[in-house]
Amino acid sequence: MENATRPFARPSENRGTSRPPRAHRPRARATSAYPELDCIRYRLSPGILDWAEQRAERLGLGADRAIISAGILDDETYVRALAADLGIAFEPLETVARSQCLLSDADLVGAAASGLLPVADDTGTAIVIAPRGTGARGLVRLIRSDPARAARFRLTTTERFNRLLLRIGGDAIVTHALQALQGRWPALSASSRHGFGCVSIAAAAAVAAFSLMAAFLGPAVALMVVELTLSAIFLAWLGLRLLGAFVGPPPLSPARQLSDRELPIYSVIAAVYREAASVGGLLAAIERLDYPAEKLDVIVAVEADDADTRDALNAIKTRFPITVIDVPPGGPRTKPKALNVALPFARGTFTVIYDAEDRPDPGQLRLALREFLGGDRNLACVQARLCIDNTADGWLARYFTAEYAGQFDVFLPGLASLHVPLPLGGTSNHFHTDTLRKIGGWDPYNVTEDADLGMRLARWGYRAAMIDSTTYEEAPAKPSAWLRQRTRWFKGWMQTWLVHMRRPRQLWRELGPSGFIAFNLMVGGTVLAALVHPLFVAALTCSIAYCGGLWAGDQPSLVLLGIVYGMTAVCGYLSSAYLGWLGLKRRELSSSAWVLLLTPLHWLLLSTAAWRAVYQLFTQPFVWEKTEHGLARTSQRAARLARALTDLEQDLRCAPQAGMLPTVNEATIDTSSSRRRPLRASA
Repeated sequence: MENATRPFARPSENRGTSRPPRAHRPRARATSAYPELDCIRYRLSPGILDWAEQRAERLGLGADRAIISAGILDDETYVRALAADLGIAFEPLETVARSQCLLSDADLVGAAASGLLPVADDTGTAIVIAPRGTGARGLVRLIRSDPARAARFRLTTTERFNRLLLRIGGDAIVTHALQALQGRWPALSASSRHGFGCVSIAAAAAVAAFSLMAAFLGPAVALMVVELTLSAIFLAWLGLRLLGAFVGPPPLSPARQLSDRELPIYSVIAAVYREAASVGGLLAAIERLDYPAEKLDVIVAVEADDADTRDALNAIKTRFPITVIDVPPGGPRTKPKALNVALPFARGTFTVIYDAEDRPDPGQLRLALREFLGGDRNLACVQARLCIDNTADGWLARYFTAEYAGQFDVFLPGLASLHVPLPLGGTSNHFHTDTLRKIGGWDPYNVTEDADLGMRLARWGYRAAMIDSTTYEEAPAKPSAWLRQRTRWFKGWMQTWLVHMRRPRQLWRELGPSGFIAFNLMVGGTVLAALVHPLFVAALTCSIAYCGGLWAGDQPSLVLLGIVYGMTAVCGYLSSAYLGWLGLKRRELSSSAWVLLLTPLHWLLLSTAAWRAVYQLFTQPFVWEKTEHGLARTSQRAARLARALTDLEQDLRCAPQAGMLPTVNEATIDTSSSRRRPLRASA
């Protein structure tokens, strides 16, 4: 009951784990360059201590981070030992109330990344510290220089610190996630219809113009003008895509590779929902990243009611600490909202976003850093290439592979060379963390937050670049799952176009003529092409049906219009197929090019999804249709690994002393340049 009225422990209480009396402990080295290890020297061998010091020197971090990341001690054990050694109370934070926290709601959100929180108790004000980086070393030196300061501090673990923030500041964090963009720039959020007047006026003007043409020139001529205009827009959209294919990617960054000591903290954020079957594979892929585990800040945002995914995360042990954030209820249940909840907890100089089914190349983080270092100060985002892994799961997954190959291996690298706004992919986006916070994070009300964020970065004067690193993803193989995903994409692109075209003159000034045109063709043109495609097909069919009677001179203009429709449709099919074929060729997947013969069928499916998105835009604008993952039956990566193992075994058998060589299996192949322990499930 005492703790109920006085939640904060005094320095003499909660001093950590039991340990031998001080008289029986080895004397700490007073001149140690790593005083953060003094509190645990008595329990670790000299070899481990030397390794930790060498690791800390190589990485430029506290030696305690090396000990914890290696799994030698957990964070709680170390922090309790540190608290006991310094005479600072270890604070569980289980009964601290919001009224004791001395920060405003806005500052409370910011405390998540710093690990510092001033709290009032019956003895005055204390600073709660969750040590990060070299924080433990600095604290040891501070207390040893002035032991009286110990009474001003409390120590806790990062996990307990985050749990406290979510308990007492959950509402503030959710409010910040929903209002970071909308509260400052309401016209740039899809949350309301603010500013949609320009779009309504433009639509009314178009209807009025058509009515006038129909009245003075006749309905047939008016309809012909409209359809020719749509054809011109469609062909311009195709032209931009082909231009990106022919321009080619920009040159590689000349920046040097950073040493491990120079590497910054890198935050890896994944927002997951109902992904119990996939999160293990994602964490295994993160563990294979060629990046020091001590410098990875891995955050997984899980919906508060998603117990299965949380249990799956708790059953996995990794070489790096995982911060699991329970996303509180409130507002739309969307991926961007979950990302905004996680963003305040990010400690990294850079942040990358992954989905649960992602399997990034091991060297991706270092390659992204090299691009950032070689770019100018306006480079705010680096986009990795995306590739479908379950290509052989059916024709839809195979066509998805061709689409992604054309988009991420052909079109977007060329577009980056043109210095126009880059529509980001939904994953493998690498950001300057401060820039991401500066522009308001993601729009929680936009269901394609990636496309919107890419345009917003461009409006702020920033740019994005592509890197030659791949993240493998799982594509939906069933038509129903594919339709739900594409409906969400089209709905989000509509939201993005409507939001940014609310004030077209301002958009023109901010993006410039080329950026303005590229945005309208990439985002608006993609939606329009899918919406009008059935009209083109219907008009072409009618023209062909009447062609026999019209060719005699009855109405040759309609025959000519039919030819225009036919050429437009054929150009659309051929350009889509060409981009897909070029991408498959670059991916060395030309054997899948036969699927491009189904391009007309694929276009009809796209049109179905686009019109379904129009309906949802008015009835369910913020509903996020979940794509189920963990259903793939095949894997490109697994097939390539199997072939590589077969080739390696064959080479070993042909060696002079083949009989003396060990058998090669997948477990002996290290896919990363830095050795890491495999994931293991807890008992």
